[in-house]
Amino acid sequence: MHPSTPKPRLSFWQLWNMSFGFFGIQFGFALQNANTSRIFSTLGANPDELALFWLAAPVTGLLVQPIIGYLSDNTWHPTWGRRRPFFFLGALMASIALFLMPNSHLLWMAVAVLWMMDAGINVSMEPFRAFVGDKLDTSQQTAGFAMQTFFIGCGAVIASLLPTIFADYLGVSNTPVNGGVPDTVRYAFYAGGSVFMLAVLWTVFTSDERPPEDLEAFRRAKGKGFGHAIGEILEGFFHMPKTMVQLAFVQFFSWIALFAMWIYTTSAVAENVFGTTDAQSALYQDAGNYVGIMFAVYSGVSALAAFVLPVLARLTSRKMVHTLCLVIGGVSLASVFTIHDKQMLVLPMIGVGIAWASILTMPYAILAGALPASRMGYYMGVFNFFITIPQIVSGLLLGFVTKHFFAGHTGHTLALGGASMALAGILTLWVRDDAKAAA
Repeated sequence: MHPSTPKPRLSFWQLWNMSFGFFGIQFGFALQNANTSRIFSTLGANPDELALFWLAAPVTGLLVQPIIGYLSDNTWHPTWGRRRPFFFLGALMASIALFLMPNSHLLWMAVAVLWMMDAGINVSMEPFRAFVGDKLDTSQQTAGFAMQTFFIGCGAVIASLLPTIFADYLGVSNTPVNGGVPDTVRYAFYAGGSVFMLAVLWTVFTSDERPPEDLEAFRRAKGKGFGHAIGEILEGFFHMPKTMVQLAFVQFFSWIALFAMWIYTTSAVAENVFGTTDAQSALYQDAGNYVGIMFAVYSGVSALAAFVLPVLARLTSRKMVHTLCLVIGGVSLASVFTIHDKQMLVLPMIGVGIAWASILTMPYAILAGALPASRMGYYMGVFNFFITIPQIVSGLLLGFVTKHFFAGHTGHTLALGGASMALAGILTLWVRDDAKAAA
């Protein structure tokens, strides 16, 4: 049941403060997405092994998200609140991992640190989604998620460009030495760890939280023990709202596409545009930096689109906006494998950015109105199963498909990802969204 006490309408700056932590979270997430395959390849991974090594990230999310969601639902501290303890602990873990990642000298070390980094990101990120549902009335939830998307875009733009900034403007070496990670990547991760922590602390100290409606009942429920908690977690899987089940299919195909993009764009661009598959070569590292620029473009577009999407949703509907954005993004991603001029690679990233903005906004806005307030964090965590499961499926299958169907040409894998994203857009038409798309 939703709380009976009306939620006050928040000002622009209150929305800003409660969302600013996402700037730091995305700093870490963008560095991970743009550089993990590059680091793995530099440390000796073959292209068909990359998807398997990336499994660390979604498997961690699969384990962490519903547990953290449940725990944050059942936490209350008069000073720290409900979600903010998890913001802080996740930021601390992720920041440490960001400092460790570029100092990995062996492949297995980098894979292990990816586990730690993704766990920290998930511990911080999942309660942030529930934070919007906690604090905002339905009429402001789309705007709340859009503000998060804005900060996600801004953080990703800067983080994705950092290796290029260090190389081109600060004279830092972009060449691997003795098989290690280039200094450009190393310094980018150091900056990312610092920004992640500081941005999350901003939200922790500038935002407050509403206590549970019935604090005594909340405390009684909290004291029921570990076995009861596990039972509640498992029981929730069988009572998901219908809207959540429908969105699960949309998320599944959306995230297969995104996972393919994050894993294979560097190797595809290195082969198709820079003419190399040698991860130790200077050309390959140049390709890695250029992929950072490409990812900065789609992230920048998403930051701008975040403020346009709620307006379009009011004029049409949230699911129509999501359908259109995913189809545009899918066609754009699929076109990457046909491009051999690096300047032209910016164009499809505009379409991908439009899709990314919608992926980060519309499903959560649609879902928030269909969830019980007392289990907002838990169901947001469960919902992210439909992000992690497709990534696990991709990790197990994309390497095989790339090797045996595409003869190792990862550009074709990107085209497959584009088709998957377009399919997700079509499936959105069957999603039920009863709430008004108010800002």
